[in-house]
This record gives sequence, C-alpha cells and structure tokens, in this order.
Amino acid sequence: MDRLLDKVAIITGGGKGIGKATVKKFLEEGAKVLIADFDAQSGNQTAEDLSSLGEVKFLKVDVSQEDQIQDMVKSVVDMYGRIDICVNNAGILMDQTLKKLDSDLFDKVMNVNLRGVFLCTKYVADVMRDQQSGVILNASSVVAHYGNYGQTNYVAAKSGVIGMTKVWARELGKDGIRVNSVAPGFIKTDMTATIPEKIIEMMSAKVPLKRWGEAVDVANVYAFLASDEAAYINGAVINVDGGVVV
Repeated sequence: MDRLLDKVAIITGGGKGIGKATVKKFLEEGAKVLIADFDAQSGNQTAEDLSSLGEVKFLKVDVSQEDQIQDMVKSVVDMYGRIDICVNNAGILMDQTLKKLDSDLFDKVMNVNLRGVFLCTKYVADVMRDQQSGVILNASSVVAHYGNYGQTNYVAAKSGVIGMTKVWARELGKDGIRVNSVAPGFIKTDMTATIPEKIIEMMSAKVPLKRWGEAVDVANVYAFLASDEAAYINGAVINVDGGVVV
C-alpha cells in the first residue's frame, strides 16, 4: 500500500512501542520517516531494523526542549524541503497517588507529554502553513476521558492534549492543516509493562473485547488519519481501546 507515498513524517518517541509500530506502518505506506527520540540507542536501532522498508533516519531530540525542537524542524526541512506529517507520540509514565506525587514528577510528565506536543506542533505548524497543507496527530489516552487511579500527572497531560487538539483544529484548518488525536486504551508496550499486575488485571476487566491491544492497532489508525482517506476528519479524538470508552 502507498497511502503515504513520499510524504515526510516526523514521529516523536519512535524508537519503541507504539512509536516504533507507527514508523514501520508509515514506511510500509511509502512515507519518508524521521524518528525523533531522546533514547539514541532505541532510535538508532529502530532506524537500522526498519531501513529495508524505506527511507528512515534518526534524530536525537528531547521534545521538552524548545531549542532542540527548532533544530529538529530545521534539519528536516533542510533535508526534504517540507514536513507533511507530525505524530506527537513521545510520552512517559511516572505514576504516583496524589499523596506521594511531588512537583518534580508532575513537571517531568507534563514537560514531555504536554509541553512536548505544544512545542512540536508550534514549530511544525509554521512549516505546514507555508505549504498550506499538513497533518498533525497527537497521542492522548482513554484515561483522559475518565481518569485513572495514581495518574494525576499523566491524565492531566493527556486531557490537555485533547484540548489543544481541538483548539489547533480550529486555528489551523484554514491553512490546510488537519489536527486529530488518538486515544489508545490498554496497549502492550514497554511503557505499560511497568504497571503493577493488580492494576493490569483491573484494566483488563474493563475491556469489552477482553484483551489488550497491540501497538500496530494504534499505528493503523495513525496511518489512516495521516492519509488522504481522512481528508475531512479534523479535531477528532479517536479511541483505540477495544470499547473501554463507549
């Protein structure tokens, strides 16, 4: 399939999990992919592992740092002259109940999961405005809809992502830029592997399909939303959750 043929795509947090699955899917669809990740080892390894599928490069980027985002955007434009797609996938978990959550843990999650989305979108959108075209896809979570025990920082960030998505869809639509959010449910990744077994069992019981999703399930939705098949979808939040939020 070539739904993203020759499109230039940045995927943050593309070295592992959902990000890696999205890199693979986009390459299979014909895109040229830039993996932007703080973890150089996984980012380089993913680029190497998937290089047979198409053109893929790694850029070491901390999405919470404005100067690094500016440098990333400049590098991509210097290489390809354009940016067609940005998937704001980078995210971290540092769970604690409110009683145990200190401001440092709160800030670390907000800086990556919310500030990072803001910064990437701000500078990528400048390029897309000049092109009068582009797609921005933001990673939220189903927990933004209903909250989750011990995840004050994570839920706050993912709720904020949904809010920003709706604002940007209104602001950027006139410039030919679509902005949507994907809200995964319980997906098997390295990040979710840190969740305590008791919580995993509680989460699994909530899924009508009675199974956790795979990273490729989310990647497939990103690929659809990035393609021209989704040309009239803007400001949406798509749950990929097996029916948890109905």
